[in-house]
Amino acid sequence: QVRLVQFGGGLVQAGDSLRLSCTSYGQSFSTMAWFRQSLGKEREFVAAISLRPFFADSVAGRFTISRDLIKNTVYLQMNRLKPEDTAFYYCAADPRSSLTSTDYLDTSNFLYWGQGTQVTVSS
Repeated sequence: QVRLVQFGGGLVQAGDSLRLSCTSYGQSFSTMAWFRQSLGKEREFVAAISLRPFFADSVAGRFTISRDLIKNTVYLQMNRLKPEDTAFYYCAADPRSSLTSTDYLDTSNFLYWGQGTQVTVSS
């Protein structure tokens, strides 16, 4: 059975850092990504990694994404957090390595999803 299990999250202050992790069980994936969803908003793309990383403009320069292929784990390091980063964060995975940066924006392109974790940034 394929599962994505997330770790991390919590309550931090603006300017702080936080790291999320997501481990895949049962299968390894070429593309792994992070999305987030705020109250009343649609789920939005944050970052993805396949052959190279790609970021949403809103987090570029503050967030980094990395992966440990041996552990089948992807990490989202979030630095200089802002209150507007407050959201429920989800990891996602897809076996294809051919997804483009445009494909990343569409949640339907990701086959598997983690359980989600809350990140709250206080001002």
